[in-house]
Amino acid sequence: MKALRDILYKVNITSTSGDMSVAVNGIAFDSRKVKSGFLFVAIRGQHADGHAFIPKVIASGATVIVCEKLPDEVSDKVTFITVKSSSKALGIIASNFYENPSQKLKLVGVTGTNGKTTVVTLLFKLFTSLNYKIGLLSTVVNKIVDKEIVATYTTPDPITINELLVKMLEAGCTHCFMEVSSHAVDQGRIEGLHFSGALFTNITHDHLDYHHTFESYIRAKKGFFDGLSSDAFALVNIDDKRGMVMLQNCKAQKKTYGLKKMADFKAKIITNSIIGLELEIGDKNVWFKLIGDFNAYNLLAVYGAACLLNEDTEMILMKLSSLTGAAGRFELVRPGSKFTAIVDYAHTPDALKNVLETIEHFRTGAEQVISVVGCGGDRDRTKRPLMAAIACKYSNKVIFTSDNPRSEDPLEIIKEMQKGVGPSETKKTLVMPDREEAIKTACMLAKEKDIILVAGKGHETYQEIKGVKHPFDDKEVLERMLKMFAN
Repeated sequence: MKALRDILYKVNITSTSGDMSVAVNGIAFDSRKVKSGFLFVAIRGQHADGHAFIPKVIASGATVIVCEKLPDEVSDKVTFITVKSSSKALGIIASNFYENPSQKLKLVGVTGTNGKTTVVTLLFKLFTSLNYKIGLLSTVVNKIVDKEIVATYTTPDPITINELLVKMLEAGCTHCFMEVSSHAVDQGRIEGLHFSGALFTNITHDHLDYHHTFESYIRAKKGFFDGLSSDAFALVNIDDKRGMVMLQNCKAQKKTYGLKKMADFKAKIITNSIIGLELEIGDKNVWFKLIGDFNAYNLLAVYGAACLLNEDTEMILMKLSSLTGAAGRFELVRPGSKFTAIVDYAHTPDALKNVLETIEHFRTGAEQVISVVGCGGDRDRTKRPLMAAIACKYSNKVIFTSDNPRSEDPLEIIKEMQKGVGPSETKKTLVMPDREEAIKTACMLAKEKDIILVAGKGHETYQEIKGVKHPFDDKEVLERMLKMFAN
């Protein structure tokens, strides 16, 4: 139970009515979770407006309502607080209600189109190997030390974030590494959090279904850095032309990393092979288990962040050299098979290009690249032909298949992808909406030493069709097919 005045600290209030001295038993923005003595925050969402549920939550026992617009009927038994932005107010209220746990550990956020999951996963593994107790909030999984919690969003809602941070503190965690999505920034999900550091990986074409313009997408990412305090650090990829944009008007300690330009943390690729990377960092040459130029950036971001968190540089490199990346990120399946199979989460044009360029780098010239590619339904449609064009450019054969079609018809999604296929490339493509059949066909077509890429779903263990999540794991299907075609 918390005093209302305490949990409203720093909230931008426009008006109040009712008893401001009441105590609050809990907070919610989901009307189904409201109990007696709760504070309810009415959020205007993409699919529903919380203001429509105010009568329902009062009937359920809510004694405080935070909203942007008062309802037509206002009960004198309920305290009403109006604010300019309910979503931003929720973040601050959640932090205050849980006594600001983000101020009691080192919270580091990672944003960018690609690389977020790999960077936070590596940071989690690195600091765990340095004998810290660590929390993780990622697309793949949330973790409190060694306890795993299913992740439903890249960045959870403010109440969930603060609840998890409290549990991390109770478990003795000193650091938490979390992904910060552009949606989360735009929707105020990180309001009220105190970040010790922020990392920017890159920004490329994605989420235009939500942000509508690339400029709005960039502004959302930049909003994360604009909110940092002067005691935090901001570490950005200087080789990305928007890297320095993130640092404009940022109060935090500004630092850069890169492979091409002068940077505070700079590396040079010495060896880039199918079994790993050798990087020159400072005066050290270090071998890493991760593969590809894009992972050189990810490793350098992790190295820079660990240095800014005051860890010993030699120890960082020694521990980092032994680590593997996140599940479903350029993951080799059954190494040693007669052909190479790779699963990757690449679901943006740039991510797919990075993966296929990395594969191109390893080719000796004789082997074929067979790509199995789809695009998600109810998401940014403008990237569909772009991804198809990239797949065709770098592959000998391309099988267009279903990803997570959600509410859309898989064949209609594929038709939109095919708009990016040139006349001369049509003959190298196949259409197989059934994803398992597409993977099986790729394995049947592959000859010795060929390379199969199954892109788009990575770590996911389901396929979402018409609102239902069906069990489906690219890696498991590939392993089964490779075993079938072993001889």
